[in-house]
Amino acid sequence: MSAHRRIFSIRWLAAGGAAVLAGFIGVALLLQNSGSACAAPPSTTTKSGKATFYDLAATSGNCSFEVPADDLYVALGPDQYADGASCGAYLDVTGPKGKVRVKVFDSCPECATGHLDLSRTAFKKIGAEIDGIISIKYKLVTNPAVPAPISVRIKEGASQHWFAARIDNHANLLTSVKVAGAGRGFTAAHRTDYNYWLIDGGAGPGPYKIRMTDVYGNSTTLTGIDMKPGSVQKTGARMTGGSTTVTKKTPSSPAAAKASSPAPAKKKATASPSAPAASSAAPVLESATTTPAAPSSAAVAAQPLVDLAAAEPSC
Repeated sequence: MSAHRRIFSIRWLAAGGAAVLAGFIGVALLLQNSGSACAAPPSTTTKSGKATFYDLAATSGNCSFEVPADDLYVALGPDQYADGASCGAYLDVTGPKGKVRVKVFDSCPECATGHLDLSRTAFKKIGAEIDGIISIKYKLVTNPAVPAPISVRIKEGASQHWFAARIDNHANLLTSVKVAGAGRGFTAAHRTDYNYWLIDGGAGPGPYKIRMTDVYGNSTTLTGIDMKPGSVQKTGARMTGGSTTVTKKTPSSPAAAKASSPAPAKKKATASPSAPAASSAAPVLESATTTPAAPSSAAVAAQPLVDLAAAEPSC
């Protein structure tokens, strides 16, 4: 995966990147330093830090998401980005002019812990653009509202022998993703730092069931996901509220699929490859019944989670 792609604010460069700031404590970093196998779900404690802004130099950040229609997103430094574990989470960020909610969308290799690099649009909602760097408070949002139900994008080059899928609109941090091909049991996928979930030996030809679980124990299973590399397959599932949801796709008209596509975000870019076309298949909700048990410490620690608001380890 290519390095973080950005056009830096001149004022940020003049500031020399600022000092190391207090803020996030990554569970992944705790595990790396201590070798401990225990961790707690993220806290929502409000923390203090600094914010700068940047403009994308490509059509996507390191999380491999399409740019949000509202253009409100954030890039995190290495400890906070945690090799992609923070992708898709939401933060409430408060600055001198007010508060904005942003999606974790990108990585910022140069950013210290507590330094949030916002989209220009997000920065202007909470501070004066001319300042370039501002003091902020921020916190992780639990069960945030998302702009659409869960979607799945199969990566280019994927096949029955190499499975790779990106999941969007899951709201909370994910701990696990498992995939079952036709006539097969579930196999655990591993997450990459560019936010795709891989099964190196593949999961068969499909269609697939995809079961995902977040840090709060919410679990959702999707069915009818096809091997369509480069296509975004939309579902009707929303993974909040503590219920197990099974979603199955049914055909819809091309016009309806087109109407559901988000409007392109305005941004400054130096490269603009075409975004993948959305699938014409639309879902219908099949069931929503089961309340899962609370996640165990071992389950939460199974992935390199970042603790977006400084939770203490629990043993």
